[in-house]
Amino acid sequence: MRLGTGVEAMVDGERIVDLVTRITLQVLQDLNAQAAPDAGALAQVLPQGPGVCTTEQGSDCNGCGLCPTLLPRQVEEVVDAGAARIGGALGVGHGLKDSLAGLIDHTLLKPEATREDLLHLCAEARRHHFASVCVNPSNVGFCARELAGTGVPIAAVVGFPLGATTPEIKGLETRQAIDNGASEIDMVLNVGALKDGNYQLVLEEIACVVRAARGQMVKVILETALLDDAEKIAACALAKAAGAHYVKTSTGFGPGGATAEDIRLMRRVVGKTLGVKASGGIREQKSALEMLQAGATRIGASASVAIVEGKKGKSSYYNGTYQIRFTSSRPTGTHRSSA
Repeated sequence: MRLGTGVEAMVDGERIVDLVTRITLQVLQDLNAQAAPDAGALAQVLPQGPGVCTTEQGSDCNGCGLCPTLLPRQVEEVVDAGAARIGGALGVGHGLKDSLAGLIDHTLLKPEATREDLLHLCAEARRHHFASVCVNPSNVGFCARELAGTGVPIAAVVGFPLGATTPEIKGLETRQAIDNGASEIDMVLNVGALKDGNYQLVLEEIACVVRAARGQMVKVILETALLDDAEKIAACALAKAAGAHYVKTSTGFGPGGATAEDIRLMRRVVGKTLGVKASGGIREQKSALEMLQAGATRIGASASVAIVEGKKGKSSYYNGTYQIRFTSSRPTGTHRSSA
């Protein structure tokens, strides 16, 4: 069975169900056998000062990312030998503000967004140099023109926010977004199909978007607040098999947002080969750093500026003006977007 970018050789439904079921059971067994993870300090996220670097102490490298600060001579030797890039922990070589900004997708997905709102979004992205601006497909071309030459990519959402369109429509949305200037796609998977165990459809739709993206980055939104752990594991396994580049927690329009527990679980399933994006309800720097510590490599937020400046963002895009209502068979009541 060959599983890779675009799932060039699609496997039959029974084998997909068997594969994902075995992966899910194995991960759940491994998690149950482990003690609760030690949160510890932000050693993998922020530089902690002298004493963390084990190489400096004469031991093997522990990957702390502090070489540019603590071992500048050795770094210079590596660069002189031909290295084009040196890895470093968040905050090394730049302030925390700049380092965080490069990990945040600056997001504006409210349906009533105006050109003035988009201009403001792009101006903030240009000033802080965020990882991307994430917008609805109809706004991709405008933002691409505004940010041309700045180095800030455009991310477009696809099948947003419900994920209930067909694979063909998601593929068409993706192609149009790429043609209009997007270089990243954040797609919502078909949550109902996933919960039904229809893994063939979920795999097919992700693969369809991957093919339509023509090599550009694809992030798969799981809407984790609607899933149990087994479903989250299955979704991550399918995204990885279909050739996606990231798994992402939430749309910000669902009944809940990102949690550190979900990030740890998703990271456990996808390993080091895929990125993990935390989105939904992240409005302050402390929350963003908790997600990065848990294993996230990208943050999605509308409160991006507040996060990098150490402030607290607004409670939602909408200040109570936009709500999604869930039926009694799902989390009840009204929900204000938490993106």
